[in-house]
Amino acid sequence: MEKSDNEYKILKIFQDNPNATQRQVAKELNLSLGKTNYIIRALVDKGWIKLSNFRRSDNKLGYIYLLTKQGIAEKSILTQIFLRKKSEEYNRLKKEIEMLKKET
Repeated sequence: MEKSDNEYKILKIFQDNPNATQRQVAKELNLSLGKTNYIIRALVDKGWIKLSNFRRSDNKLGYIYLLTKQGIAEKSILTQIFLRKKSEEYNRLKKEIEMLKKET
């Protein structure tokens, strides 16, 4: 999976669920926790995500991951790129399936 795919998916997760933990994100995307942390830090450094502290019910500090205006704009661009790549992949697979059907 490409870097931009992971960035898009992480932005989408945090847009849908700002309370998601890095561990949850890593599990959902099948990434290591270290790689997930690295990508999130990069998104924070780019100014696409803002971190806010909050207290969880078990009195541990956690984070809320909020998309910034720039992050929302970049997610929109990444969504278009992701959609284009998936459409191209779909078309390639569709052609391959048609070729395989002709062989049988």
